[in-house]
Amino acid sequence: MLAAAVVALALPAAASAHAYLTKTFPSASGVLDKAPPDVELTFDEAVEPRFAIISVTDAAAHSETDGTVHRSPANPDTLIVPLKHVPEGWYLVYWRAISVDGHPVQGAFTFAVGPNPGPAPQFVIPHIAQTATSTPLVFARWAMFLTVMTSIGLLSLRLWLARPVVRRVEGASLRPLTIAFVTTSLLGLLAIPVYIELATAGFSLRSFWDFGDLVPLWRTSAFGRGYVDLEICFALFAAAAWVALWVDRPHRERRSVAELLAGIGALGAAAAVLIIPGASGHAAQTSPRGIALGLDWLHLLSGSIWIGGLVGLLVLWRAAPAAQRVPALSVTAPRFSNAGFWSVLLLLASGVGATILHMPLLQALWQTSYGQVILVKSGLLLAAAGLGAFNLLRNKPRLAVAGTAQRAARNLAWAVRGEALIVVGAIFAAALLSSLAPPPPALASESQALARVGPGRVASTVHQAGYTLKVLVSPNKAAAPNQFALDLTKGGKPVTGAQVTLTFEMLDMQMGNQEYSLTERSPGVYSRPAPALVMVGHWSLSFSITPKGGQTFSAVVVDRTSG
Repeated sequence: MLAAAVVALALPAAASAHAYLTKTFPSASGVLDKAPPDVELTFDEAVEPRFAIISVTDAAAHSETDGTVHRSPANPDTLIVPLKHVPEGWYLVYWRAISVDGHPVQGAFTFAVGPNPGPAPQFVIPHIAQTATSTPLVFARWAMFLTVMTSIGLLSLRLWLARPVVRRVEGASLRPLTIAFVTTSLLGLLAIPVYIELATAGFSLRSFWDFGDLVPLWRTSAFGRGYVDLEICFALFAAAAWVALWVDRPHRERRSVAELLAGIGALGAAAAVLIIPGASGHAAQTSPRGIALGLDWLHLLSGSIWIGGLVGLLVLWRAAPAAQRVPALSVTAPRFSNAGFWSVLLLLASGVGATILHMPLLQALWQTSYGQVILVKSGLLLAAAGLGAFNLLRNKPRLAVAGTAQRAARNLAWAVRGEALIVVGAIFAAALLSSLAPPPPALASESQALARVGPGRVASTVHQAGYTLKVLVSPNKAAAPNQFALDLTKGGKPVTGAQVTLTFEMLDMQMGNQEYSLTERSPGVYSRPAPALVMVGHWSLSFSITPKGGQTFSAVVVDRTSG
């Protein structure tokens, strides 16, 4: 398992985090002379056909598909749905797919069958409001992270930090910690498949209770395979940990070879478990991938030691007889405080590093939902760290003094309760954060924008390099056919013969760029239809213009697209 983690860190950066449409047959807004046998959609990555929807309807909303969605045998990135023999007229293609990181994307375009299809009708665009941040999914993800991380932290406390209690405090027992670990590990083994089932139900638009249909689909997406692997690795970790606890003899100061091997094996399995969430999520889609995965692993590891240790201290306090509480805490709390101090520093440092990798510019921290959740999570962690510092600097020294030990132990218990609750809240923020799409690198280009336009039809004039550009977008709706045009003039005269390229970049989440060449339809007016605005949000429209015999220049407009 450790070897697998090392290999994962060494792999090159993956493709963009969200699937996008790169090519369609028939082409968007195109007119065919005869009916096509099928509709083909090509994405920038392989998407699972069993989680994909491709509907083809006529102007009266009658379905024209004649089979199920399947993958092209010639290209794994292409999905195909067969069609009936459709007559002349216009048709709407609506598609929905699941990206490699579990985020749904969708879009729509039209095509016509000629030779005389007539004017394009007003189609009603379907919309499925299924996201990776639905309330049940976020809570299930939180429960999964909380139980897995607490289990790993509890094991570390039980096997390494709290072990001397049995020898130093007469009558003390580590059995409550063992029971707490077994309980949280069993809950973790349950929480992971519940999360996979919820996510798979959302992907396939089925009920959570359709186990017979959903369970066979768990490993059909890269996202699902990652979390099935997490369940397998966590089960192996739990088994290794149970063995380590079974052979451990804490009343002996020196460990046997069997105890050492069992303990090291369990902690090694824990290290392998913590690499999987990052490998199945945003860290694996962030460049440089090795650094992103390493920071994510360190973040989860330090967070696990912290939350598991806090829970373990509370378990010792509540389970120990009154006469043993202060002595037990006097042994365990100082050892945990030292480990907790370094884990908090590592947690904050790895969090800052990951934020730098994910944030294309500082303003994204307060301008995007992803950045705002980072700020909330950081505030919670700093508050919990403040309580931890109070325990380390004030309560820990007083535990060693006979006259103040009892009061210090009570204060410590209350502070640990508060600290644990805050960390639990921070883990919830982390679950929400890992469900949101990080802001894309393209967001940095927003500062170069000459204008911000939309929602609604766009007719905006900007000036660049001595030229006047009138940007036209109609109707400027997501998941709908749109016409893009640029009216280019200089000194009031049309600029003809230029080469104009329009690049689309999604500013709210990371998607691949789409690039189209605009055709001169009339003097100085360059246009074309394109299925580019595939979702509601903010888009960077970057025009690259090379006038005939002139120097290339660019102009960026940020467009807010409505549904």
